[in-house]
Amino acid sequence: MALQCGIVGLPNVGKSTLFNCLSNAKAQAANFPFCTIEPNVGVITVPDERLTKLAELINPNRIVPTTVEIVDIAGLVKGASKGEGLGNKFLANIRETDAIIHVLRCFDDDNVTHVDGSVDPVRDKEIIDAELQIKDLETVELRIQKVQKQATTGGDKAAKLQYEVLCKYRDALQEGKSARSVTFDTKDEQKAAKELFLLTSKPVLYVCNVDEKSAINGNKYVDQVREAIKEENAELLIVAARTEADIAELETYEDRQMFLAEVGLEESGVARLIKSAYALLDLETYITAGVQEVRAWTYHKGWKAPQCAGVIHTDFEKGFIRAEVIKYEDYIKYGSEAAVREAGKLAVEGKEYIVQDGDIMHFRFNV
Repeated sequence: MALQCGIVGLPNVGKSTLFNCLSNAKAQAANFPFCTIEPNVGVITVPDERLTKLAELINPNRIVPTTVEIVDIAGLVKGASKGEGLGNKFLANIRETDAIIHVLRCFDDDNVTHVDGSVDPVRDKEIIDAELQIKDLETVELRIQKVQKQATTGGDKAAKLQYEVLCKYRDALQEGKSARSVTFDTKDEQKAAKELFLLTSKPVLYVCNVDEKSAINGNKYVDQVREAIKEENAELLIVAARTEADIAELETYEDRQMFLAEVGLEESGVARLIKSAYALLDLETYITAGVQEVRAWTYHKGWKAPQCAGVIHTDFEKGFIRAEVIKYEDYIKYGSEAAVREAGKLAVEGKEYIVQDGDIMHFRFNV
């Protein structure tokens, strides 16, 4: 399930530094705009302590975590919607992603040039929001022109539905709101909205890039961002990218944990970011556990057992009979699958079972 989060932001806000921490692919991090021209793609392992704990009990041949792709997209600038600063290329790269990680500069440093001359994360956010909204408004207005006649005079129900969805989006975008602020009541409307692939309808995570001393509680800039996004359906995360870069250079897990303890953090910002990006895509994990491997599998929240079986192989979904399910907590409590069975804690579930995050599953199928 190759799903992507795109990292966006103005030039010199710390995007590429953050990407370097996330990925083994090294984007050039330099103190000038447009040092990243082509989007860099990193396949990032999603940290999951449950796999480690299960492996301690099972001692498998290998552990296979789940992953998410992170794309570092070159810095947007004012006028990107009109092609400024290679804007068209960057907007196309954003369109291909499933969610947006929006990095905002929330630190002062005279040695790092700001493209607009001063530190103001809310202004920076609004610049990028406006560029994406302008592009979306263009898209929506073009679609309206195509379907308006059919919708209003032709009696075409599908065209009428699409027209109504487009008009709702147009009204919001003209008010300077993002498409994600618009809600739809019916499944048909939701489906029509999703098929438009608007830039500002994508889920967004705002990452406030701060200095080391602000890594725990944030600062005045973070407070400003928090206030600015309170009406949005969006998450906020505080990360000190330069500190994360120092942590990434340490070779051993023990050294990294010692460093984190020294700066007062329980978990690295990178780990929190990866987990947040995974959740942003509305993804969850189920696990298969055996001597051969302990493995995490990605599925969309709300999927039923046959759909989740299909993640392993399409034949598993086609020939689905039942799923044997152990809750992660029960596996840890009893220490083995055999002990869980003996305790009567293994559940046999059918086609309507909605899989829960952390379920340990074994599928029975017949093709």
